[in-house]
Amino acid sequence: MPKTANRRRKRGADEEDAADGSANKRSATSVLTSLDVSDAPRLELPLFQLNGRHSDRHGQGDEEEGEEEEVTGGGGGSSAPAAAASGQSPHQQRRLWVKDRSRAWWEQCSSADYPEADFRAAFRMGRATFAMLCDALGAAVAKEDTALRAAIPVRQRVAVCVWRLATGEPLRLVSKRFGLGISTCHKLVLEVCAAIRNLLMPRFLRWPDAAAADGFKARFQADSGIPGVVGAIYTTHIPIIAPKVSVAAYFNRRHTERNHKTSYSITLQGVVGPDGAFTDVCIGWPGSMPDDQVLDRSALQQRAAAGMMAGSWVVGGASYPLTDWVLAPYAQPNLTVGDSVSFSEWGKDTWKSRDKKKKRSANLGSHRL
Repeated sequence: MPKTANRRRKRGADEEDAADGSANKRSATSVLTSLDVSDAPRLELPLFQLNGRHSDRHGQGDEEEGEEEEVTGGGGGSSAPAAAASGQSPHQQRRLWVKDRSRAWWEQCSSADYPEADFRAAFRMGRATFAMLCDALGAAVAKEDTALRAAIPVRQRVAVCVWRLATGEPLRLVSKRFGLGISTCHKLVLEVCAAIRNLLMPRFLRWPDAAAADGFKARFQADSGIPGVVGAIYTTHIPIIAPKVSVAAYFNRRHTERNHKTSYSITLQGVVGPDGAFTDVCIGWPGSMPDDQVLDRSALQQRAAAGMMAGSWVVGGASYPLTDWVLAPYAQPNLTVGDSVSFSEWGKDTWKSRDKKKKRSANLGSHRL
């Protein structure tokens, strides 16, 4: 009996403690609620969570931003009463700051009285071409203004990407030149490049149709005297930093010997028409891959295998194979017409002799069996 009474007393004490705890929680909640309603700053824009903390930034900002004060309070039941007792609000409005950067250089370049020659030297294109890019990409790269700042104009967005691609200048210097943050410039380059690929590449980078191919052949023949040529092919290399995987595949021996330092690259195979405009590209194969292997793995080779290159030629360098649609130069330079004919006859005789040797060795092998 005494044990049962003790258990009842203990259970009653626990229930009283639980009731007191819930009362304290309710009182803290009521205090916090009253503080939220009366003292919290009222914002017209909705809040969103950033790492568990509230922020009054709305939309996608273009600039890096800092904070002068963080949000305080609201962390637990005891912080709100303490803040109320001290007369301080548990919530303070977060104030944002943007680093002051000079945009004088870009404002000078974008002004109407800036010389055309200087603009072309800076961006590797004229104002008309630059304006065409801005008009074509405006809908894809434009951003809306927010309550905190105005969006970066389309012309400046495109200019950052064009300058970066034209000069290869580090993003740190691009940031200073255009008065933007480093990460902002990096994001702009990626966005504009993606828009160029999705919008302009299908529109401008395409193989000529029958009518355009006839015009290409006539212009190439007028320039070189070779009939049936629709394009000139060449493979160049784009330097990259050392990759994390397949390092040996991207090692560029020629660039390493020329620059006297270890170099890595990816290949870019391009075909251009008589006006120098690209009609076909193949990008991304490792830098150690020879030109003929890049050609074998390209869409151009697939087009030729499907019979779509019949009656047309593509001229290339000595690193390309001589096929029924690729013209490669003679191995020996400065050949006359007679020499070239004799060289061709020598090649035919050589191939005939090789075929005879192969047949002879095959017959000997069959007799041995």
